[in-house]
Amino acid sequence: MQTGLLPYGPFWLGQGVLTLLLMLLEWTRPGLTSPLRPICDLRVLKHFIEEAKDAEAAMLTCKEGCGLAELVTVPQTKVDFNVWEIKNAPEQAKEVQSGLWLLSQAMGSLRGSITNTALHGQIDNSLRNIFSIGQVLRSLNFQEYPPPGVGVSGAETWSVSSASELLQVHVNFLRGKVQLLLSNAAACQPGGS
Repeated sequence: MQTGLLPYGPFWLGQGVLTLLLMLLEWTRPGLTSPLRPICDLRVLKHFIEEAKDAEAAMLTCKEGCGLAELVTVPQTKVDFNVWEIKNAPEQAKEVQSGLWLLSQAMGSLRGSITNTALHGQIDNSLRNIFSIGQVLRSLNFQEYPPPGVGVSGAETWSVSSASELLQVHVNFLRGKVQLLLSNAAACQPGGS
């Protein structure tokens, strides 16, 4: 029996991709000489989507201590492609950033309301991934928009009352609007800035 070998598999590979991404983001912090390079590889987003699905699956198996204490506002996940394509990139980026902010607020509420400690790691991971997606957007030269005001509501939002609904919205938002924005980012197109 050999000892001291690291196990290699999908989990370790996923963690390696995330670690590499975070190292890249750390090296490109302001004040350092290397410029922030665009992160155009959609496998990074696919990794975040898979982890969001894992969190959703874990929540579906939870029987006790895994509910939301109150309604939370989340971004609308349905995409009307005719409307989406009319919007320019800054408008799309603002909508995605607002949605990510709403998701982070909702996940924070969920984290505070669940008593099932086994799920805390899943929620913490989701929060880290939302932050990392914001870093990816910055690498693609999207302007940063301030978060929407407290109690934001409107056509681009709705409310959910259960943890499983919240995590389903998280998955769908990443697979929808976030993926659309990243796949069409100007910085990732041939000759992009």
